[in-house]
Amino acid sequence: MSDFSTGASGPTGSSEGGGNAELREFLRSRRARITPEEVGLSPQGGVRRVPGLRREEVAQLAGVSVDYYVRLERGRTTSVSESVLDAVARALRLDETERDHLFAVARRSRARRRPMAPQRVRPGLYRVLETVGDSPAMVLGRRMDVLATNRLARALFTDFDVLPHRERNMVRYIFLDESARELYTDWESSARGTVASLHLYAGRHPDDPLLAELIGELSLRDEDFRRWWADHDVLRRTHGSKRYHHPVVGDLDLEYEALTPVGDPEQTLGLHTAEPGSPSEQALRLLASWTAPERDVQGRRDVQERDEREHRHGPGPGR
Repeated sequence: MSDFSTGASGPTGSSEGGGNAELREFLRSRRARITPEEVGLSPQGGVRRVPGLRREEVAQLAGVSVDYYVRLERGRTTSVSESVLDAVARALRLDETERDHLFAVARRSRARRRPMAPQRVRPGLYRVLETVGDSPAMVLGRRMDVLATNRLARALFTDFDVLPHRERNMVRYIFLDESARELYTDWESSARGTVASLHLYAGRHPDDPLLAELIGELSLRDEDFRRWWADHDVLRRTHGSKRYHHPVVGDLDLEYEALTPVGDPEQTLGLHTAEPGSPSEQALRLLASWTAPERDVQGRRDVQERDEREHRHGPGPGR
């Protein structure tokens, strides 16, 4: 079992001390955010060697013994009750996403998991992508792999279809493609949110070898990713807004919705829309007209033929 922490053995291995490294680092990072005054405790005397709450203060707030909480935080408990995890979540003021992550990493199964089957986008979803042709749309899979895109999404971001399978990934794109830093108006906020979303996935899939490869590569190649991964923040994206500056059509203020198709909870259909009558809607229309459908159709055929040749020798490593 791999623990996705930034401990002594690297970003994808168990850190020093053994046990459940992700649980340990997550709990440490959460209690470091909270001061005793924020939770109604009187600061104890002496020099505080760590920011935020001490372990004994979390234990007091959660109503468990100090020894038990210390063993929990060190990842050395074999089973934890729901009531204890709920109490710890309340003590640390976790939001719903953080609470879900705590339960996922604290209750990991030790049983060997079956290899993940390659993900495939069903034909109906491909038709949905093309039906909403006036809006950028894509299907993301595990690790935020880009499984399918429509023409406008390729024009807004990049043409993922022409990339090798392992490079068709939104996290790699945001951190390793220089054009992404120019596209996102607030690149740092978007990038940090992407790291937090990936961390949420890591909590559910600690044994994913392609995830370990992705984290290791990005940690070596990008200092921002390495630093933000160590924060252990988690985020579940469902909807929101994004601002872009496209080199052809200029500024875009878009709303996004993240939908989970029935049949594969590890796939997400992402849709971007502009407010009717807004300059952003006009910019999207301009972007759509700028992308030549004829060239795009021929390009899709070339890519499909190449992908079929690759699949005959097994699924690509990025899937």
